[in-house]
Amino acid sequence: MRTDRGFPAPPALVEHARRFRSSGAAPAVPRVAATVLLLRPADDGFEVYLIRRVAAMTFGGVYAFPGGGVDPSDSTTHLDWAGPTPTDWGVRLGLAPAAAQAVVCAAAREVFEEAGVLLAGPDPARVVGDVSDDGWEAARVDLEQRRTGFADLLAGRGLTLRSDLLLPWSRWVTPEFEPRRFDTYFFVALLPEGQRTRHVSAEADHTLWIRPADAGERAVAGELTMLPPTLVTLGEVAACPDLAAVAQAAATRDAVTPITPRLDLSDADQPRFRLP
Repeated sequence: MRTDRGFPAPPALVEHARRFRSSGAAPAVPRVAATVLLLRPADDGFEVYLIRRVAAMTFGGVYAFPGGGVDPSDSTTHLDWAGPTPTDWGVRLGLAPAAAQAVVCAAAREVFEEAGVLLAGPDPARVVGDVSDDGWEAARVDLEQRRTGFADLLAGRGLTLRSDLLLPWSRWVTPEFEPRRFDTYFFVALLPEGQRTRHVSAEADHTLWIRPADAGERAVAGELTMLPPTLVTLGEVAACPDLAAVAQAAATRDAVTPITPRLDLSDADQPRFRLP
């Protein structure tokens, strides 16, 4: 979805940028975060899950992937773990092992909190099935409200975190003018068999499954509002003919080098985001 003309900038973000530039303030320190592109097979290809953030939130009204900030407990928790070790993840993400564990835990936790999908199983070779009944929903709400931790939830049900179900894709950092900034690691994951997404997050007011190319086309047409990280990532996965190709591409992706969109205000009538 990248073009030489850049990307349209929502008016609210343009105002943020102008106020920031006139204030002379120092940029906010980005909070480490994780987001997950949930994918599922579809006829002749695959679909991606998108949520629209509620208007009152940062980046409200914008379509994005499930995700959020790393919680302090994500780096200190002790839990059963399958797949690459935190040390292995550290190499892949360019982080210390504890920090890498935090990012991976945050990705798995957030996709459960915001989409009702749990990347865990009773052993390293299996994944839980449907997690939409009342008991699971109560557990999800407790996690979302921080009444329980992710490790406690998994341990209480005898489950192992399946870190191997997450594939690193990229890393994006919010531009300096935003009052709330994020250093976000992007992952892709296949929707586990037997599970289904649910519109459960209070932080979203609309959800949909859509082919990545169709989502990009609707964004360009002005039907879906998206920021550059989402648009670019949709274009990258849309270039893959099937889910096997997505996994193959993820194996060689650079998930270490951060990408920060730059807001070009040189044309007052058409401000645009541009990439390095």
